[in-house]
Amino acid sequence: MTDTTYLPGEWYGWRLSGRHLVSPHGDRLTRERLDGLVWRDHLEVQRAGYASRREAEHGHQRAHRTVRVKVIVVELADYRLHGLAAS
Repeated sequence: MTDTTYLPGEWYGWRLSGRHLVSPHGDRLTRERLDGLVWRDHLEVQRAGYASRREAEHGHQRAHRTVRVKVIVVELADYRLHGLAAS
């Protein structure tokens, strides 16, 4: 007989069954597998140059949100007058 504990709140649908964390879809994770996933996530965040996962997610959102475009307007007469067209 295995003990099953259903998790509340944000973990709704997840449960602890014996020594496995079971997802709502039925995927079973051992403590060792979960530890490996957290370890890999930590190394990916560290490799990207962030101190924490929260900082990495914030930086990723900010990078996609801000697109900078620089517009330079040069009149053709100035371009020709100062010799830039010849170079």
